[in-house]
Formats: sequence, structure tokens, C-alpha cells
Amino acid sequence: MGKLCIHCSKKQILLISCVVFCLACAGNNSTLKDGYYTAEAAQFDEHGWKEYVTVCVSDGRIILIDYNAFNPSGFIKSWDMNYMRMMNASDGIYPNAYVRFYKEQAMSNQGTGGVEALSGATNSYKTFIVLTDAALENARLGLTETRLVDF
Repeated sequence: MGKLCIHCSKKQILLISCVVFCLACAGNNSTLKDGYYTAEAAQFDEHGWKEYVTVCVSDGRIILIDYNAFNPSGFIKSWDMNYMRMMNASDGIYPNAYVRFYKEQAMSNQGTGGVEALSGATNSYKTFIVLTDAALENARLGLTETRLVDF
């Protein structure tokens, strides 16, 4: 069999193909180090909640995001039925709904780019974006300690 192109041997073509393939793979969040990374608000908000995001990375990809909030006693916001009813009545949305929506978008996009805000949950959207970006920055650096974020 002759040469594959005028200037390249089979070995050179194979080497070039491998380099191109590796560069293509490297563009897919490969800078994220495997592990669990958490970012949380430095203080409780005016409603008594402290929001947090935990991101799990495996093989350089985001495979799980946990986004929620807790109060000083450790109670989880998405478990608070009274809060859910009150927020749903006033804003037309509640924590379990927007939490799922934001997490699914970020996992699908492998980051916060393209995550859309939901009407009635724009403050939580802003907090989610900031906390997720902080957790992902820790993932890039391989820092597993919780990052506190001032709002």
C-alpha cells in the first residue's frame, strides 16, 4: 500500500490522529479533578437559610450536583413543607422544583453556561450559579475543603 498523503507516512498520520483525538477529549471538562466539591454561603440569609452546592466529578465529568439549603438546626429547605406551600402560593414555584431544574441543566451543560433562570426563583438561580462556579473552581484546583462564599 502506498502513502496516505503526499507528505505523510502511515505512522505520521496515526500520530497526528492520536494528537487530534486527545485534544478533542481534553476540551470536555477534563480539567476537573475527580471528587466531591462543596461551596456554601458564608452566612445564613434573611430567611434563615444557608445555601450550598456539592458537585461530584468522575472521569473529569460532572455526574451529580446537590443544591439545597439548611437552617441553623440543620433542617433541609427542600424538606420544609410549610415553606414549600408558602413559596408556591406566592411565587408559583417551590424549592424541589427549581432545585431539580437548575441541577439538571448544569449537569447537561457540564457547567453553569446555558442554565436558565426560572420565574419566581431568580435569587436562588443567582446563588446556584455563584456556588456552582465556586465548587467547579475547587474541582479544577482539586481543593476538597468547603469553599465559603460571601453574598
